[in-house]
Amino acid sequence: MSYDKRQRVSLPPRLLPELADARRRRYSFGMSTLDRETSPKAAEHDGALVELNALLGAGTRYTGKLYFDGRTRIEGYFEGDIRGDGVLVIGDGAEVIADIEVGVCVIVGGTVRGNIRAREAIELHVPAVVVGDLHAPNVFIDRGVQFEGNCRMAALDGAGDVAKPDADEV
Repeated sequence: MSYDKRQRVSLPPRLLPELADARRRRYSFGMSTLDRETSPKAAEHDGALVELNALLGAGTRYTGKLYFDGRTRIEGYFEGDIRGDGVLVIGDGAEVIADIEVGVCVIVGGTVRGNIRAREAIELHVPAVVVGDLHAPNVFIDRGVQFEGNCRMAALDGAGDVAKPDADEV
């Protein structure tokens, strides 16, 4: 019996909700099936799709300063400084050369060269490569991640809001 990609597979109706839930978790931009239970934001998102405020897509190059609120994903090349109050997701194929200070930093692939500071958590998932220091109260490093640097698991000094840019800096 041969398989034709155009053929549709019918599933029993009782399996459809579970399949939809698994698909929803898989595409929630970083809070994926890899480690939803231990992520500090997992309870807040509760399995729903998460709004993505900004995307630096594959094939895009940017040099400068990035300030953001909410959720931002980088899949291209970025060089400079990154500051934000929300979640930064660095995706597969991304190359980031920056000092990063955010609420939560999730690296699901790609390369980061620079120090990462997060008020809540840092998550490194395979096949991430990180060269630099990590500082956050919660750090998760998946088996197989390449990490070179120091790691400090403690609250950030002055762990209030991330400094906003002055009007003349923007």
